[in-house]
Amino acid sequence: MSAIDLVQISKSFGSTTVVDGIDLAIADGEFVVLVGPSGCGKTTTLRMIAGLERPTSGDIRIDDTSVVQLPPQKRDLAMVFQNYALYSHYTVAKNLAYPLKARGVPKTEIAEKVQATADMLGLGQVLRRRPGQLSGGQRQRVALGRAIIREPLAFLMDEPLSNLDAALRVDMRKEIIQLANRLGSTVVYVTHDQVEAMTMADRVVVMYDGRIQQLGTPEEVFERPANRFVAGFIGTPRMNFLESSVTADGNLDVEGSIVSAGAAISKKAGETVVLGVRPEALAIDPQGPLHMTVTLTENLGSETLAYGQVRQQECLLLSPTRLAPREGDGIRMSCEPVDMHVFESGDLGKRIAGGS
Repeated sequence: MSAIDLVQISKSFGSTTVVDGIDLAIADGEFVVLVGPSGCGKTTTLRMIAGLERPTSGDIRIDDTSVVQLPPQKRDLAMVFQNYALYSHYTVAKNLAYPLKARGVPKTEIAEKVQATADMLGLGQVLRRRPGQLSGGQRQRVALGRAIIREPLAFLMDEPLSNLDAALRVDMRKEIIQLANRLGSTVVYVTHDQVEAMTMADRVVVMYDGRIQQLGTPEEVFERPANRFVAGFIGTPRMNFLESSVTADGNLDVEGSIVSAGAAISKKAGETVVLGVRPEALAIDPQGPLHMTVTLTENLGSETLAYGQVRQQECLLLSPTRLAPREGDGIRMSCEPVDMHVFESGDLGKRIAGGS
């Protein structure tokens, strides 16, 4: 296990900056997930930790020792890739053994470790098979096993579940979490899937445009998003954003509907802000201040997602199916002030009020 520190790490390709001055301290044994849309810099950051990319500036420290000048093989980090990166002509046993064989470990010790790793990952019955004879989940377990068997200082995982179907992704998420807990390992995990980030991480690093937008526990980034981007990226279905203006008494005017956010808003009367409300926080209420015309519904089983318009602004409502509105209905809605967020205008507008 090891602590990993990134100190003002930046990476540019020509005139394009893809990672811009990141500071990140990952504790020994911590499971940290880098999450964000494609092109946000998360994979480049992981590759710089691994030594596959060299930072343009800044430092990377493992256990307080700079490794920025060291090649990948000298950093003692194990990387698990999206595409498994297995040797197709080797059996599972030989794939697992390869990292130890390359280090010159004695054959008897290799055999013991291969068997122990295979048993840990439920691969004991397929050791003689080749990757082409395995399911996607089994191939991913082999890739994990080849990383585990090295007993590295830390594990780096680059979207390792993206090639699996939805049901198998859920199973593998649980297995990776249990495995990390059992080994007590430091894990840096990259994904574009915010559900993976929220369910797996000790702390989530939300990235956009090469910068960290927020760092915190899953609960913190969900309940108190730092800005509008984080609020919209974290959470399914996504948060509603309704442009509003501040009234003289500190309430919000959503195109003629007056809403109280229940918090002091540090803006002057007439200034534009954005009201953020999650679909599940809205409730159908005949006396509610917000009026929505329902344009589409999606039955999700126990819940129904209703799409509609609040004046000219798109809005989503998630409600129990037995209470759900129908297409064409006009409904009124309310929300508890504790569930409202107020942001400055703009895609990266910072949170200025609200949140639990």
